[in-house]
Amino acid sequence: MLLNLTAPTPLEYFGALVQSDEDFPLLETAVSLAQDEYPDLDVQQVLGDVDQLLARLKRRLPADAAPLHRLRMLNQFFFQDLSFGGNVNDYCDPDNSYINVVLRTRRGIQISLAVLWIELATGLGLNARGVCFPGHFMVKVNLPKGQVVIDPFSGQSLSREELAERLEPYQRRSGLVDEFEVPLGLYLQAAPARDIIARMLRNLKEIHKAQEDWQRLIAVQDRLLVLLPDAWAEFRDRGLAHAEQGHAALAVTDLETYLIHAQDALDIDVVAERVAQLRREKYQ
Repeated sequence: MLLNLTAPTPLEYFGALVQSDEDFPLLETAVSLAQDEYPDLDVQQVLGDVDQLLARLKRRLPADAAPLHRLRMLNQFFFQDLSFGGNVNDYCDPDNSYINVVLRTRRGIQISLAVLWIELATGLGLNARGVCFPGHFMVKVNLPKGQVVIDPFSGQSLSREELAERLEPYQRRSGLVDEFEVPLGLYLQAAPARDIIARMLRNLKEIHKAQEDWQRLIAVQDRLLVLLPDAWAEFRDRGLAHAEQGHAALAVTDLETYLIHAQDALDIDVVAERVAQLRREKYQ
């Protein structure tokens, strides 16, 4: 019997990583996002580099260090000794989302920094999770005497008052005030790994869309649809990107999938007209 020894494509590898929510490998999946931009990237080498950072950190801590002490040492190591922080000079650079680059430059956006920080925190035995806070990704750690919420962009620990202050503009825009106000705790729920990867991909999607980089946008959409196969709006957005690239047949297929499954959407008529236009162009 002949065995197929062909290496998986980056998209196939990504698909294997995200098949199940059980034991979802957050760091490995996040690292793999860079393979479209860096095709020669060795994902396992990047994971090994993070393991080396964790080993350095562990050597600084006694085995019986209390959780609060471990947290303080992690923040000292990550934000001060290694100088990880937000890329304030070029926030919209796609490289800010690629873990391999963030490791090299020590600069990223909230969510990429958070993924690295969570990996190190978990390696120290801390109960650390990501938080999809509106407009600003956070991390939190549950300690014996309470919860600590940290801004991974700056390393700042945030009080309930500071979190409420950051939340207020979002609540006003969304009409979630007075009798419609939602408790702060609901905004601090732990984000599943799948949601974190989706948010990373959508960050890249917005960057490529703003730059009208349709080829890169389609690659991101391909991953989003492997990750979230029922996210019908992503079919629409990929279809529109294919249309921009002149891929009429692929565009029609994606847009018709959207029309079939998102029948209550407000843009149904607009999308249907776009499909009709693409079909007319095809036969001209």
